[in-house]
Amino acid sequence: MSDTEPVDQLTIYADYVCPFCYLGKRSLEQYRERREKPLEVEWHPFDLRRDKRREDGSIDHSVDDGKDDDYFEQARENVRRLQAEYDVEMSQELAIDVDSLPAQQASWYVRQHHPDEWPAFDAAIYEALWQTERNIGDPDVLGSLAEDTGLPTDEIRDAIDDSGLRAELEELFTDAHQRGITGVPTFVHEGYAARGAVPPAQLERLLEGE
Repeated sequence: MSDTEPVDQLTIYADYVCPFCYLGKRSLEQYRERREKPLEVEWHPFDLRRDKRREDGSIDHSVDDGKDDDYFEQARENVRRLQAEYDVEMSQELAIDVDSLPAQQASWYVRQHHPDEWPAFDAAIYEALWQTERNIGDPDVLGSLAEDTGLPTDEIRDAIDDSGLRAELEELFTDAHQRGITGVPTFVHEGYAARGAVPPAQLERLLEGE
């Protein structure tokens, strides 16, 4: 029988197009920097635009999702507040017109086939959108990010067009909804959840208790 202590596991549901996922990722990094024990983090993709997608996968922006100007202004204020709290530089506060599905599909492929390179690719996607305002729905942009990360560009381009991978993502999106995940980021540990770009202290309580 092994005396090795089990490693804590944290699942994060996230969508690249959500600014709070980028901010929540930074909060998680800050928590991990001060945490002494190892932590395994499992990324679970989530599609915030799922209810607005047409059958071909494109987004129907005419669908009323109940988000008006007041909603977006409040979101911007919250982004600015958390930027200051977590010391995060962002060149934009919202990315309403960007479709993250191609990025999620590329990322899911890398996660499965090039797991060692996935953390860098994941970070590159977030930084491309929120630091330099690049369109992560553009295969050319994703190909460039793959090349910069040392990944085979042709594989990533093929993955973006892979209907089988798209079907896998749809299953993951469905699974998230069935588990009661309605927004991102959501952090889950042993059946307990923390929702939103919560501070490192709240992640500590989630994983380590009071």
